[in-house]
Amino acid sequence: MKKYLSVAVALTMSVTLLAACGSKAEDTNSGAGATTKATEQTKATTKPDDGGADKVKGKITFLTNRTDMVGKEYVDYAKRFKEKYPNADVEFEAITDLDKTTKVRLSTGDLPDVLLIPTIANTDLPKYFAPLDDLGLNDKIYFKDYKSTGGKVYGISAGAATVGIVYNKKAFADAGITAVPRTLDEFYAASEKLKAKGIVPLASNFKDQWPLYPWASEIPTVMSGNANLNNDRAKTDTPYTMDNAYGKTMSILRTMNEKGYLEPDINSTNWEQSKKDVASGKFAMYLLGNWVIPQVIDSGTPADNVGFFPFPYDNSGKLNAPLSPDWAYGVNKDSKNIDTAKAFVKWMIEESGFDDFAGFIPVLKDKQPKMPQLAEFNSFGATYIEGVSDNDDTTQIINKAQFVKEAVVQDFVLQKDPKGYLDKLNEKWAAAKKSLGK
Repeated sequence: MKKYLSVAVALTMSVTLLAACGSKAEDTNSGAGATTKATEQTKATTKPDDGGADKVKGKITFLTNRTDMVGKEYVDYAKRFKEKYPNADVEFEAITDLDKTTKVRLSTGDLPDVLLIPTIANTDLPKYFAPLDDLGLNDKIYFKDYKSTGGKVYGISAGAATVGIVYNKKAFADAGITAVPRTLDEFYAASEKLKAKGIVPLASNFKDQWPLYPWASEIPTVMSGNANLNNDRAKTDTPYTMDNAYGKTMSILRTMNEKGYLEPDINSTNWEQSKKDVASGKFAMYLLGNWVIPQVIDSGTPADNVGFFPFPYDNSGKLNAPLSPDWAYGVNKDSKNIDTAKAFVKWMIEESGFDDFAGFIPVLKDKQPKMPQLAEFNSFGATYIEGVSDNDDTTQIINKAQFVKEAVVQDFVLQKDPKGYLDKLNEKWAAAKKSLGK
């Protein structure tokens, strides 16, 4: 963990990053495909880990959650991939509820060639996915063991991210907020100033559910200071209490709602519109990963108007922040064009520029991130805690109990009796745990 964190922090604070902060994602891709097709074919043929250009052929489909890139960036990706591999084509299928939908498709066998791996037990990866050890990336990437089992790598993260407060600097200034809050009380006070100014303090995207993920996992983990918090649930029948990290974290969001610091109607929020609202200053903040920063900028605000700081989850003044891999690329083991699918994964990691476009901390060890907001984030001195994937015991209990972590957050916020709700949640957890013999 320390190895990953020290490198990630060093990269985000580097002079090179600061010098590149004005670059756009498309600038990093300039010149891609500029060499002749013949040259590219020769290079590919001499690289065993690419499978050889003669093997990279046919059409593949990539299932993604980036609906906003369809008809835009993905058009360029398809063109550039074909420039490198003239006999191959890639199509993009985008869905919003990726985890749930993909799990259904796993059960029916209706899988595309390349997809983002849903939350399944790592021991189940060989049932659906092909090993990726032959891509020559294992020694070049972080989080190699993220989606691995039996000594083989089945998934490679698209990038790394931390979670914090993404904010509109002008909205803060308009509300008279002169310093970024470093404690929870200061955060509430800043939210009150924003509300008084007619600015929605925090865009929760409550109705869309999935944007609530930090309240369910990342923030409880850093609040506890325990990287294995989520897996430790498998050791107890009562993982959810009002006074532990889960209850305290969800109580913050509940308080934000009760004080009117979220959207006026949390049951009719809209993800795509919220990015425009944060960009315009109608909404002031997100609690999300650094990946959302480029999307806010692209929604209509200058890059230097968007800031990023660690979430102050208590009044101790001590700040922890999560460092987690994002979705991992996986290749359908039954793909009819498996060499092409693998070549596409390698191309996405090494050549697409998606990590820069998405605002990620790159998964490639020798690649430097380009967002100045990451340097601002690190200036607060937060201690990074690297996320740990759910182990098989935890995953099996979650699936047996049919828990959707973001739905748990929704229910908790809306309950008249939050403690009673957690008691019932624990009953379901204990029953699932017992039925599995855990």
